[in-house]
Amino acid sequence: MRWPGPSKGLIALRGQKNSREFGLHKFVDEYFGERIDTVGRFLLGRLLQAILALFFLSILIFVLGRTLGSPLDTLIAVDAPPEVEERLIKHLGLDKPWHVQYATYMGQLFQGDLGFSIRSHVPVAELLAGRLLASIKLALVAIGFTLILGFPTGVIAALNRGKSLDTMAKILALLGQSLPSFWVGILLIQLFAVRLELLPVSGIGGPAHYILPGFTMSLFLVAGVSRLLRTGMIEVLDSEFVRFARSKGVPERFIIWKHALRNAIVPVLGFGGVYFSILITMSIVVEVVFAWPGIGRLALNAISLKDFPVLQGVILVTGVVVIGVNFLVDFLYAFVDPRIRFSKV
Repeated sequence: MRWPGPSKGLIALRGQKNSREFGLHKFVDEYFGERIDTVGRFLLGRLLQAILALFFLSILIFVLGRTLGSPLDTLIAVDAPPEVEERLIKHLGLDKPWHVQYATYMGQLFQGDLGFSIRSHVPVAELLAGRLLASIKLALVAIGFTLILGFPTGVIAALNRGKSLDTMAKILALLGQSLPSFWVGILLIQLFAVRLELLPVSGIGGPAHYILPGFTMSLFLVAGVSRLLRTGMIEVLDSEFVRFARSKGVPERFIIWKHALRNAIVPVLGFGGVYFSILITMSIVVEVVFAWPGIGRLALNAISLKDFPVLQGVILVTGVVVIGVNFLVDFLYAFVDPRIRFSKV
């Protein structure tokens, strides 16, 4: 991977015999103005894609929420009279066509109303408030484990390519992507909570409660980041500009951390949104194993009880978080990758 050459503004500046004719303001406008326009177009396109994705997501969760079955099966006794069922159907608005229900649902969303739980009659937003915060805290801990373990492992494996450290890193990465998260969680509970009694078994509380579920969630991400970073580092270290830097006597640590890692981190950022989506998906399994009061357990309970307002709220909020993180990754990607900054598209 090679850094791109200077922009047209810089070339024009070098080729200009008379600096007064070119002017500093013209250089700034051409160089930085072109970059801002390019990045702005890139981010605007991603923003429009995010809005369109949220629109289709709202349709998808509305339809899938009603294909799980009728919530009346869990609300009404088998021997209940027909008039009770008819009154409840009318109260929930299930007697209206689907497009009318969807229009009502979207009208409530634009007002910030996620509806009420069919089972508990509590606003869905109120149910999600505490659960979402707990899930975000756990996800941040998992990301912290990923940064602490994944990045050094990938760099060390690349610098020791073909050696024992590289082989160990590849084996650990393969295990991290192969082992089921629920099995890893149960194994960690048996070892560190039951036998050694070092960490709490389940629930949310102090910092110690975050270690086991956070590490379990991060294991897949650590493996993916380390493998991707290793591949990128090896590719960059074999490139021509790194050989040129070494021939000029640039210190090796400067080459590794300034040039190689900066180039190799670009594909990691590119897949950051995908990794975060995987993290959200894995949270359901991890929260069930560790009895974590997050949105994963809330979604599972909503499915079992056929409480589709809660299920719609969980999926919608999760989708907003995932799409928002993807947009943030694209924003960082636009400023880290020079190919976007200097491209003409």
